[in-house]
Amino acid sequence: MSESPYQLAVIVGSVRDGRFGPVVANWFCRQARQRADLVVDLIDLAHVPAALGGAPGAVAPDEASFAERIAAADAVVVVTPEYNHSYPGPLKAAIDSVGAPWHAKPVGFVSYGGISGGLRAVEPLRVVFAELHAVTIRETVSFAGAHACFDAAGEPVDAGQVDRAASAMLDQLGWWAEALRTARAARPYGS
Repeated sequence: MSESPYQLAVIVGSVRDGRFGPVVANWFCRQARQRADLVVDLIDLAHVPAALGGAPGAVAPDEASFAERIAAADAVVVVTPEYNHSYPGPLKAAIDSVGAPWHAKPVGFVSYGGISGGLRAVEPLRVVFAELHAVTIRETVSFAGAHACFDAAGEPVDAGQVDRAASAMLDQLGWWAEALRTARAARPYGS
């Protein structure tokens, strides 16, 4: 394993009023920040300009652009709800706004929703990322009936099970992040 932590971008994929995504994303980021092998960059699409898939009226904070943050990442986790058997439109717009920075990057998913736990949003996202030459990893974390899965403090009710799922996903993501970062450094993707 490299002595240099990998850069993990965590994207909050919903921009709706009253959204539950920040609760899920904040829990996941707390899990990820316990690890020494990565550094987290939380990207909330509600704060990304609407032209890039963010919320209407969103003003970009004084920081790197969405594309620059994806380019700097060695790996990405998308936190997505399931809306109408798929993922949110603003998430697709944000993904499409980037292009080449997705190439040869591993992508993991944390999903939430009703009975399917958001997994019907994850499956079509895998096809989108395949087209962008990204590698989606097998391990996922999902929350069926998401609101009932968290307490008032934003902690999972069944922490043991989802903490283990997050750890397994981060282990797999870390392997891919390291392997692909090394490969991109040795030979830029597409050359």
